Amino acid sequence: MGNCQATQVTAAVVVQHPGKDGKVDKMYLSVQANEVMRSNPGHYVALVVESPNVSGNVVVKQLKLLKPTDMLHIGHVYRLITFEGF
Repeated sequence: MGNCQATQVTAAVVVQHPGKDGKVDKMYLSVQANEVMRSNPGHYVALVVESPNVSGNVVVKQLKLLKPTDMLHIGHVYRLITFEGF
């Protein structure tokens, strides 16, 4: 049964909230970025892109800012961002 739980975790759109509280939203179907932005005013949605470093140990994270019409797909991790923090 442990494998069933692992499958359920990866079969979701994961949206990380900014801040230290570590809040995470999970959606179990693809949605448009504007739907997430509408429910979180003042925030934009970015795709979290991870790639291994040259040594293969450290993961380098990059954020790709999405347009409001872009789809958030199951199995990917997204982050809410604001420009106030920059």
